[in-house]
Amino acid sequence: MKIIVTGSLGHISQPLTQHLTQQGHTVTVISRNADRQGAIEALGATAAIGSVADADFLASTFAGADMVYCMIPPAYYTNPTIEPMAFYRDTATAYAQAIRQAGVRRAIHLSSFGADLDHGTGFILGSHQAEAILNELTGVAITHIRPTSFYYNLFGFIEQIKHTGRIAANYGADDVIPMVAPVDIAAAIANEIGLSAEHRKVRYVSSDEPTGHEVAAQLGAAIGKPDLHWVLISDEEALAGLIAAGMPAQLAEGLVELYGALHSGRLQTDYNRNKPALGLVKMGDFAADFATAYNRS
Repeated sequence: MKIIVTGSLGHISQPLTQHLTQQGHTVTVISRNADRQGAIEALGATAAIGSVADADFLASTFAGADMVYCMIPPAYYTNPTIEPMAFYRDTATAYAQAIRQAGVRRAIHLSSFGADLDHGTGFILGSHQAEAILNELTGVAITHIRPTSFYYNLFGFIEQIKHTGRIAANYGADDVIPMVAPVDIAAAIANEIGLSAEHRKVRYVSSDEPTGHEVAAQLGAAIGKPDLHWVLISDEEALAGLIAAGMPAQLAEGLVELYGALHSGRLQTDYNRNKPALGLVKMGDFAADFATAYNRS
């Protein structure tokens, strides 16, 4: 199959590209960065240098493809001038236009758990809106991949642990936090490509389901702080802490709303009704990576 992969050589797209080239597919990887061309070609793929916001570029790249994998990069984290919801809508619209123009008949979209909800989910509302835009395509089989919370989000607690000796957030503690490793997402996408196409499909992906206390215990053991605890704080305290740490208010407010939905259980309601088989990477495996990052920081 001829497959287009977006996301350059990111956490998911790189292992996905490796899976697909090893399976004998013809793979083109889209990247904004021309410096990535050599690394992409080293994986046995072809590099297409351009922006996923450029529908004409996408359409020319998608031409003749059997399948496209579409992800929306979280550019608003590095560029606070970007309005997240508009960015999601604009990028999803570019994907939809290019898929229609190129005549692609199958797409896989990286969404998120909680994308079934139309309010109160922070940035995940963007995934809800992107799904709706892509679902307007006719004659295209679309799978929405909905991963749970990424393990690597926990890296954001490193400085807090070093300065306060605890993890404090407006979710966690006794809450079960479904978590996922990018390599498990990549494996699920590669598996999905090998399945028969369905008109509209949602597939959840998760690796483990620890509580916040279990997360703290495993991370604490890995970094030599066996007394590390996860403390539940209010939305107001969480927001003030993020802003004090230098996060732009718009991003901080979005995260607090998202984590509040996780704490209330709203975010994972549909996931809990449609639980997948869990992936291979467990919390204990990630704890070793966390310790490496903690000791280097």
